[in-house]
Amino acid sequence: MPEPLMAELPEEYRELAAHVREFASEVVEPVSAKHDEEHSFPYEVVAQMAELGLFGMPFPEEYGGMGSDYFALCLAIEELAVYDQSVAITLEAGVSLGAMPIYRFGTEEQKQTWLPPLAAGTSLGGFGLTEPGGGSDAGATRTTAREDGDEWVINGSKQFITNSGTNITSLVTVTAVTGEKDGKKEISTIIVPSGTPGFTVDPPYNKVGWNASDTHGLAFDDVRVPRENLLGERGRGYANFLRILDEGRIAVAALAVGAAQGCVDEAVRYAKEREAFGHAIGEYQSIAFTIARMQARAHVARQAYYNAAALMLAGKPFKTEASIAKLVAGEAAMDNARDATQVFGGNGFMNEFRVARHYRDSKILEVGEGTTEVQLMLIARSLGL
Repeated sequence: MPEPLMAELPEEYRELAAHVREFASEVVEPVSAKHDEEHSFPYEVVAQMAELGLFGMPFPEEYGGMGSDYFALCLAIEELAVYDQSVAITLEAGVSLGAMPIYRFGTEEQKQTWLPPLAAGTSLGGFGLTEPGGGSDAGATRTTAREDGDEWVINGSKQFITNSGTNITSLVTVTAVTGEKDGKKEISTIIVPSGTPGFTVDPPYNKVGWNASDTHGLAFDDVRVPRENLLGERGRGYANFLRILDEGRIAVAALAVGAAQGCVDEAVRYAKEREAFGHAIGEYQSIAFTIARMQARAHVARQAYYNAAALMLAGKPFKTEASIAKLVAGEAAMDNARDATQVFGGNGFMNEFRVARHYRDSKILEVGEGTTEVQLMLIARSLGL
């Protein structure tokens, strides 16, 4: 990983990015519009991503991983998002939210059991945090888990859970109230395998964007799992998931940068090809300056997530930098999608054009994995406000 704000990446990272960019162009792009229109999960694309080892990049080889690092994962997510945000979030959530909690906090037995298929991409995991009455207030968890002999009995519900209902989903890790300590909720995390009796996956949401991403609500009705499915220390579930969210914000920022850059690339291409009043529209200063500003946003956002990732991998505090990256990149993606749509004019309002998909997809980047307001709150707190 380069030093923060280093201008050029080491060769290994450049080669990885180029390889994933080629894959995204040749494999992801040709089917992205179809899956978006049909709201269908791209199993064939995910299978090829698995063959490339993308789901195992940050995990050690002993658990079936590629032995790379989190920054490599972010680079891959960025390149995929240039062409298809749904595919990019499938990778981001599968690794950062599905597998990473087990790697970070699991016992050796849990890692040996669950990580190899997750790292191989032959199965996916979900991250069951958000609840219908909670939203950004993750501490308001109402889902409960009580001990009954050698089992946990789970009751409650979750919403907006990515990768939770595919044919290859193997588990969902959920936060649940397991008691009370010093007058406060004791929140723990528990692994719930797919197909466990009483565990119901709701029908898929009808979303504005990310239509090829798998997203469901979940219900738990006296769901019984073994006591050894407790993930991490009892009562540390909330703190552990906050750590996972901090890391995940860097990856989502990378996704947002890919979306922002994808809008730039499409706008440049269109501005050179489309003519109006006898000239390519890119020759008009208003269009050229709009696209220049788009490129500046993408560049600044990229440096922000590079910096946060460098700090994380160096073992230094990165919480605030992750929030800054998520904030800046999410807004860059949304602003660039809006501007690219304007450059395309009427064509930008047609779903056959990639900028239209980015316009619909990018809004969630200001909401998911911590809203813009949550990021502002965290940054303000870091300033002592």
